[in-house]
Amino acid sequence: MLTKTKKQRVMKETRIHDKDTGSPEVQIALLTKRIAELAGHLKKHQKDNHSRRGLLQMVADRQTHMAYLMKKDPKRHSAILKHLDIKKAK
Repeated sequence: MLTKTKKQRVMKETRIHDKDTGSPEVQIALLTKRIAELAGHLKKHQKDNHSRRGLLQMVADRQTHMAYLMKKDPKRHSAILKHLDIKKAK
């Protein structure tokens, strides 16, 4: 689970302006952080299928945000992928 300080740190790294909390870049960064934490949890608890389902939903949500950003502004899309070290899906 993301704590308030972790969430603020992620938002500070990826925001466009000072009060930015909802841009696609911030949403993708937050989802990426949550996905990484949940993936770590699932390595310890392989049989936790409820959390696995949540992980798949978050991955799909992140893909949706990335597709929107790609359509809207490909330069911002490639910049956020590079910043977060996310591999492009084929």
